Amino acid sequence: MPNPIFSNMLSRYEMRTKDEKQNATHEVMQEIALAALYRAGFFDRAAFYGGTCLRILYGLQRFSEDMDFSLLQADESFHLENYFDAIIAEFKAIGREITITRKEKKTQTNVESAFLKDTTEIYNLQFTTERNVKIKIEVDTQPPAGFATEHKLLMLPFSFMVRCYTLSDLYAGKMHALLFRNWRNRVKGRDWYDFEWYVRNNIPLNFEHLLQRTAQINAISKNDFTKETFKQLLKGRILKTDINAVKNDVRPFIKNPAEMDVWSTEYFLQVVDMIQFKQ
Repeated sequence: MPNPIFSNMLSRYEMRTKDEKQNATHEVMQEIALAALYRAGFFDRAAFYGGTCLRILYGLQRFSEDMDFSLLQADESFHLENYFDAIIAEFKAIGREITITRKEKKTQTNVESAFLKDTTEIYNLQFTTERNVKIKIEVDTQPPAGFATEHKLLMLPFSFMVRCYTLSDLYAGKMHALLFRNWRNRVKGRDWYDFEWYVRNNIPLNFEHLLQRTAQINAISKNDFTKETFKQLLKGRILKTDINAVKNDVRPFIKNPAEMDVWSTEYFLQVVDMIQFKQ
């Protein structure tokens, strides 16, 4: 008899469209991967952060694709492959076959990357295209200092704890991405959605952790990066951003696109002025 856990976890979601089915499947796989990492002791060494963390553990109302982790302390000897067997075994226990492949680095970075792909079935979306679900997992092995963590409970596929960044530090990571992410040809509108969420929910930004990130990653002196400088840079980013491109990027990941109707350049400029800082 097939193990019902995967289908039971999927049954929590409305799946009326191909995007909703894709998002739900992604999220169930992410939760199972988190359970596997917990069972393997991963969270003794690392913490969950990023948009998927905000979605799964803090209730962000948008879906997310990738899984981002940070070691608690820098460790150049860390290898994500050491956890592959545990992840594969966790999926196999609920009747799902997956493959995990290491993402080969083109340039030397501090991030370990891998792709997790569900190979149990190739399913049809709208009965016209075949598509595998694939999740990118990244671990920062040389994380900036100055962040705090907490443990959050998940109850599926079993009850377990996930170590994650606190909201103020997640906020700092998001604002760093918003300011310094290399867009290339695509605006990451999900960053803007998350930024709005932090402000709406009165989350204080841990500016000290943001300073650690800009100092380590961007070689910007703390003396040259004040709260006022930060706001000016953020407003400059907004003025250069195509808000329609922002909306188009977010749309597949949210249930109610109408919540973006108010979005405009002026809207986000005013949101910047509402940022609160952690004391």
